[in-house]
Amino acid sequence: MNMATKSRPAGGAGTLASRLGDVLRQAILAGQFTPGSKLPSEAQLGETHGVSRTVVREAIAALRADRLVEARQGAGVFVLDPPSPASPAPMSIENIDYARVSSVIEFLELRTAVEVEAAGLAAIRRSPAQEEVIIDCHYAVQSCVEQGKPSSEADFALHLAIAEATNNPRFRDFLSMIGKSVIPRAALRNEETEEDQAAYIKLLAEEHSAIVTAISAGDEEGAREAMRKHLRGSQARYRALLREQRQFVR
Repeated sequence: MNMATKSRPAGGAGTLASRLGDVLRQAILAGQFTPGSKLPSEAQLGETHGVSRTVVREAIAALRADRLVEARQGAGVFVLDPPSPASPAPMSIENIDYARVSSVIEFLELRTAVEVEAAGLAAIRRSPAQEEVIIDCHYAVQSCVEQGKPSSEADFALHLAIAEATNNPRFRDFLSMIGKSVIPRAALRNEETEEDQAAYIKLLAEEHSAIVTAISAGDEEGAREAMRKHLRGSQARYRALLREQRQFVR
């Protein structure tokens, strides 16, 4: 059976991981876990919060992306010093002008350059645990779609899990800096019907499935091509929207 398309229970690990991540984040920021201290083990966190190890791993991945903790090989996960306030990075999400569709396209082009390579590296470098997180994140996106819930957060978690599976922290850092706000959504036009919207959402699900299947199969070039198709499709849609805007103001 194709691992990327089999059914999973409603709700998904993504929502549980997000909740656990929020709990742990609040505990760290409140000083319950001080800088330099070690977090409880995956087994302990899972037992305490009533979740699977997969959920714990995904929650920890989010904390690592926020630079609140770091994993040390063979030692565990340790709390880092809180990040010091700083001015937004040059490519920070604060610099996106959402009134300019061209600004979104620029970030999509940048994401394509980075995430195509990330998908290829994930296909050949991912650990079994990282592969499991990627697949669970994919199911979480599917669950949101099936239940008619917003899927941006689950979508971002999937892309973040793929970046994590490169085992090069710079890919994860890049996506964390960009943030989930630039995950391409439908960019729906007012005149589109519900059928049009459903068709687009179905297309996104198929593109995600192709990416996850290729990574799971260890298909480096297939993963790159699937990610390239996914992000370039989003670029094409925003460019079509940009052309419509330009025609409107002429």
